[in-house]
Amino acid sequence: MSSSTTEIQEIRFAVGEQAAVSGLVQAPPEPRACYVFGHGAGAGMRHAFMAAVADGLAARGIATLRYQFPSMELGKKRPDPPPVAHATVRAAAAQAAQRFGALPLYAGGKSFGGRMTSQAQALQPLPGVKGLVFVGFPLHPAGPPATKRADHLAEVRVPMLFVQGTRDELAEIGHLRTVVSKLGTTATLVEIAEADHAFHVLRRSGRTDAEVLQELLDGIAAWIPA
Repeated sequence: MSSSTTEIQEIRFAVGEQAAVSGLVQAPPEPRACYVFGHGAGAGMRHAFMAAVADGLAARGIATLRYQFPSMELGKKRPDPPPVAHATVRAAAAQAAQRFGALPLYAGGKSFGGRMTSQAQALQPLPGVKGLVFVGFPLHPAGPPATKRADHLAEVRVPMLFVQGTRDELAEIGHLRTVVSKLGTTATLVEIAEADHAFHVLRRSGRTDAEVLQELLDGIAAWIPA
């Protein structure tokens, strides 16, 4: 299902008293859940990957609310500091709850968006959010693997889904497996073979980016209860 066959509504909402950001609400005719979908540090809510995920989830009966972080809204290159990002996550989740109050609500995002969502949830649970979905969780900066960025996940009390490429330069897969294992039944890992942080695959893998996207979408849709 393409974006032309699902309803997309442009919205704008306040983040505290100092900022307002844009959002895109995309819903199939009869959604079964809604996913609050934050973007990564380097590309906003209209990026082709974000749009493709929203389209694919709509085709699987899941509505999305994509939104901008304030720095992206203003065209700044440096991401927002965590307190600002956390406030934005909360404001977006509140918007989704208002619009899809009867539906199960999930939150997360691509890379930075997912990590800021998990930090917000660890500090204070997002009202009504039943689980977190991470599309490429940034476990560490490019370079030597580390797991310190995952320490806060032990404070998250809702189920978490990690959809991760096995060639992700920001999450060495062995380290991420260890993190997920320590989280126990709270966490689920869906590994996308040969995919990098952008969910691209090399030609020699014998797979295509389109196939990877479908696997990613199927993994999310299967994890969110029908």
